[in-house]
This record gives sequence, C-alpha cells and structure tokens, in this order.
Amino acid sequence: MRHGGGASTAPAERSGYPDAVHSHSVGRLFVPVAVAALIAAGCGPGGAAVSSPSAAASPRAAAAPFIPQIVNAEAVVGRDRLLFGILDAAGTKPIGGPDTTVSIAFEPAPGTAGGQPIAPVAARFIWAIQGERGLWVVEVDLPAAGDWLADVRATGGGVDQGTVQVGFPVHQKGSAIAVGEPAPSTVTPILADVGGDVKRISTDPKPDPSFYQVSEADALARHEPFVFVFATPAFCRSSQCGPTLDVVKAVARDEPGFRFINVEPYLLAFTDGRLQPVLDASGGLQPTPITTAWGILTEPYIYVVGREGIVAATFEAIVSPDELKAAIAAVR
Repeated sequence: MRHGGGASTAPAERSGYPDAVHSHSVGRLFVPVAVAALIAAGCGPGGAAVSSPSAAASPRAAAAPFIPQIVNAEAVVGRDRLLFGILDAAGTKPIGGPDTTVSIAFEPAPGTAGGQPIAPVAARFIWAIQGERGLWVVEVDLPAAGDWLADVRATGGGVDQGTVQVGFPVHQKGSAIAVGEPAPSTVTPILADVGGDVKRISTDPKPDPSFYQVSEADALARHEPFVFVFATPAFCRSSQCGPTLDVVKAVARDEPGFRFINVEPYLLAFTDGRLQPVLDASGGLQPTPITTAWGILTEPYIYVVGREGIVAATFEAIVSPDELKAAIAAVR
C-alpha cells in the first residue's frame, strides 16, 4: 500500500510476474506491515501519508484468539464493501480460508452521534491469490461519520473460535470517485499511441490487447459501458495487482463485446526496453493525472461504469468473478 525510499528490484511475485519491481516509495496510504501481509492491497498512488481504517485496528483483549484487520483505504457513510483479513494471535501471518465462518456486527464508538448498532452480517470469503490467501467481504450501510467498532466473530478453518473487536474511522465522503457519481473523462494510453507495442503502456507480462484499444474518455463519449482497472503488475508493493488483473482478464473472456480498460496508476517512462517509474525528488512513485482525477488511494482498484457515464460499482483490491459479472450484467 504505502512505503518509503527508492525503487528497487524485489523477488518475483508467486503469481507469475517474474519482473515485478516493488517500489519503496511513499504513497498516499499507510497500511501496517501485518495488513500488507494479508493481501496487501497495493501501493498508494502518491502524496502525503494518511491513516487507513486498519491503522486504528486493535483487538479488544491482548489474549484474543486472532487479530482482525480492515483492509480498505477508507470507509465512508452509506453503502460500503468492507474487506477484512484475519491474522494469527501474534499478528504475524494470515490465517483462515473458505472453511472459516465469519460474521461481523457494527456499532458506533462512544462519542459517535447518529449511528445505530448493525446486526451481524455474514461475510463472504474471496481468494486474493488462489489457494494462498484471501479476505472476507461484507456489504453494510454505515449511517454516520465518526469512529466505529466491528465485532468480528470467526470459527473453523484453522481459526480458534472467538469474537474480536476492531475500530475504524468512517468518513462523510471518500477521496475516490464513488458509486452514483459521474466518471471523470480521462485520456488513457492506447495501442494506437505507441504503434501497437503494448509493453510501452502496460507492465502486465501477459496483457490482453483489447484492454488498450479505446481510451476511457472515448468509451464515455461513445456511451459504452465499461470496466476500468487501475493495476500495475510491475510496481505493486504486494503481489495483488497481477492476480486481480488476471481475474478481470478471465471475466473479460466470458463477456464478449464488453469494454475493458486497464491503466497504470503511476508515472512511467519507457526506458531500456521496459516501463520504469518516473520518481519524485524523494525517490517516490508519482500518481498520473488520471489517478489523481479518480481520487483512488490504493491499487488495484476496479470501476464499472454504465452507458450514461455513471459509476455503477467499485471494487477495491480484490474482486470475485461472480461479483464482477453481476456488476457487468447490471449495466449491459
């Protein structure tokens, strides 16, 4: 998500991205190392440090059987898709899986006005990297800004039964363009700009050329519904950008005729036969004007946009094929 220092070569991602370079640059989002180990939602796209909901997370008791973490960059008033990970009691490694049953209740923390407790919601497990690690997803309506508490109950699948409380802030409005808002018109790089050489505009080692045929601005102008993906397989701090992009590419094969667009979220230059980052004075990755226009605080990030240019769905960090296909069906 967020890191500090200059770019350096890192070990290959296990998801099949052998040339992955993990930046140590400071992004816009801070996430504790433990959370990065959970999924790691990616490097923040640049700017000043801010705290994520997970940064405020702490178990109710020191002897908790596990440590839950909220992975979202930010939670906002209204309908939210919240991502939870579970660490072992020492907070050192992710535990649990599809056989772990998780339910989550919510309540406003003391001093938060206008909120009412929310009954337990069953969480759905989604693999972040198939067979390796995953997250639990809940959709919930958060009625008021302020500090909130989530009571996470988990059992099975290698997790000792228990309920552990985690705190997180809820903002009145988020930074990222949200569901129901107009999609910004942004001119994304396409193959026609680079003589058909996809490696000049994408760090995906196995790119789908159809993702780079039409710019986001042109899709809007044509009133085409589309999926818009911010993902950088080569410059993600974690290994999540590549796997999430692979899920999107697999869904695209099942959705003929639907528009998919991928864009790199950082300023890159084609040097020595590959895209490389254009670092700022402190050695950090810099967001592109496209990233800034959409306001995202983390990557990968997925938007589904309807024919009238209104955002119909968003998915932070990970998405299941069923979730993405349902969002596409709603705007076709």
